[in-house]
Amino acid sequence: MLLVGMLDSPYVRRAAVTGTLLGLTFEHRSVSVFRHMDAFRAINPLIKAPTLVTDDGVVITDSNLIIQHMEDVAGRSLRPADKTGRTRDLSLTGIGIVAADKAVSIEYERKRPEAQRYGPWQERIKTQLDTALDLLEEAATSGALGSGPELRPADIAATIAWGFCRFVIPEFAPQERWPALAAQAKACEALDVFRHWPIDREEP
Repeated sequence: MLLVGMLDSPYVRRAAVTGTLLGLTFEHRSVSVFRHMDAFRAINPLIKAPTLVTDDGVVITDSNLIIQHMEDVAGRSLRPADKTGRTRDLSLTGIGIVAADKAVSIEYERKRPEAQRYGPWQERIKTQLDTALDLLEEAATSGALGSGPELRPADIAATIAWGFCRFVIPEFAPQERWPALAAQAKACEALDVFRHWPIDREEP
């Protein structure tokens, strides 16, 4: 399998970490959807990161679908086996994904010329980010989020969302406001699997 995309994308990084924890062997190719559009288009005409090319040459787009395929190949999931735990993990994973989504939106909004920015929309996505981080903070405080020894999808999603916030929009994610989440993410980032897939914006 081939996973394509830069590790400064929370979606690429979540897929990479998950695939590794599932015990899969795959190649990672750092290709930017901005700087290397032609190269990415040659792999996936949608120019969408992450992209996964299966061993059969099938192209899969969207991190959630890529992770679903990885689970199919591995024959297992990182989610808890019991129904209650699985449902809770799905809920928290979704919150982590929303946090990453809103952080990406804020970063893109900041790239617009000032005259093209719409204040109410910027405030809305900031409120959504704050709410998602508040919910993750509650989960980290209660112990619903962990840092091992067996990581669940929610742990991964929360860690990567927080890491992305701190990497691109640190002024929107002060550690003193969400200390439990920051501590949970720090513990996960110290693990070998996260160190193997660090946030990176270097040229490939």
